[in-house]
Amino acid sequence: MAKLLIVDDEEKIRYMVREYAQFSGHTVTEAADGGEAVELCRREPFDLIVMDVMMPHVDGMSAVRELRKFIRTPVIMLSARGEEHDKLFGFELGVDDYVVKPFSPKELMARINAVLARSGGGSAAKAHETYEFGGLSIDVTARAVTVDGAPAQMTPKEYELLFYLVKNRGIALSRERLITEVWGYDYFGDDRTLDTHIKMLRQNLGPYRAYVVTLRSMGYKFEA
Repeated sequence: MAKLLIVDDEEKIRYMVREYAQFSGHTVTEAADGGEAVELCRREPFDLIVMDVMMPHVDGMSAVRELRKFIRTPVIMLSARGEEHDKLFGFELGVDDYVVKPFSPKELMARINAVLARSGGGSAAKAHETYEFGGLSIDVTARAVTVDGAPAQMTPKEYELLFYLVKNRGIALSRERLITEVWGYDYFGDDRTLDTHIKMLRQNLGPYRAYVVTLRSMGYKFEA
């Protein structure tokens, strides 16, 4: 069971998502605009946020930009706009998935469950999944990384990418597999997005950047 925040100015959409989410065993809190969502997130934690893009007062993209200043909670965006550049902009802000309206509630729930599975989200208590490689500490459950004791400041996608590499350490991972597993099966971007995130990830790992190994003409692997 997970704690979800549903953000949309259309009450009917909030109601529909809430019904399906509660039927799946999740608990739901609602917000009618981005500003309300930000304030709710300042007061209490959520496992996942479903955020509409076009809303009055504070739109979804602006809300995500503000949220990423203090939380790394996974976000699924809802939008009537399905252009590739809109999706890319959302992913660069740290959005985890993008669903175009009108959408199937069953498909949305499948995506919610997939993102929760990737992020380790859920309200049930569980042991922390942690990895230690010298001075590099990775806490998957808490979504936290420290480099020689100092917290690393990463984007949500950098965290997901590192976690996936570490969980599959020693395994050669193709670019196609990394994009599918980290960005989602319906991502239509190119390899440059992955390579850019790998470059940023290495910068954030500092003296441990060499742990992310490039496999020429193939992909990457984590080797410590």
